[in-house]
Amino acid sequence: MYVVAITGGIGSGKTTVANQFAALGIDVIDADVIARDVVKPGTPALAAIAEHFGAAMLGEDGTLDRRALRDRIFNHPEEKQWLNALLHPLIRSEMLRQCAAASSPYCLLVVPLLVENKLTSLANRVLVIDVDEETQIVRTCRRDGVSREQAQAILAAQASRAERLAAADDVLDNQNGSSETISARIFALHQTYLVFASQQAHQH
Repeated sequence: MYVVAITGGIGSGKTTVANQFAALGIDVIDADVIARDVVKPGTPALAAIAEHFGAAMLGEDGTLDRRALRDRIFNHPEEKQWLNALLHPLIRSEMLRQCAAASSPYCLLVVPLLVENKLTSLANRVLVIDVDEETQIVRTCRRDGVSREQAQAILAAQASRAERLAAADDVLDNQNGSSETISARIFALHQTYLVFASQQAHQH
């Protein structure tokens, strides 16, 4: 399966872009959705989290209390490492499974922390959605109702714009283009990826 990974910082518009690829008939695999699925009630991962951090990490309905977990690991790097060691392999193998099961000519793997978690090797090609940091901050404050300081802290914890661009095979400027321009660019990328996918299919 030819895999195109799509990434970008918070507020860059990854979801909007991914939805446009989906509208073109491309299977979209979303790491954030998988990250939620691997800790659903009844999963071994959720049981391990409850055992390690205590039942306070579970809500009354038995689901993971993400905020409590976030607060717990925020100031404890070793706890964050423990959690990542538990979840990252599960998320990775599920991403690979879903990519292999995709039925479109190529599939789109949406991974917000692709660069940070060194997952570029999962993809044949990396598409970075690029906007400047000010735009990210404004969009994040507006969308998530967070303060400017909180938005800046989220940005600081992610890869820098330069680090993401260094990992990119393709860059989609989602800054000030009209939606028509961006749609046209997505369609052009789609055509390119179809060609790459068929070339790969012929090689195997």
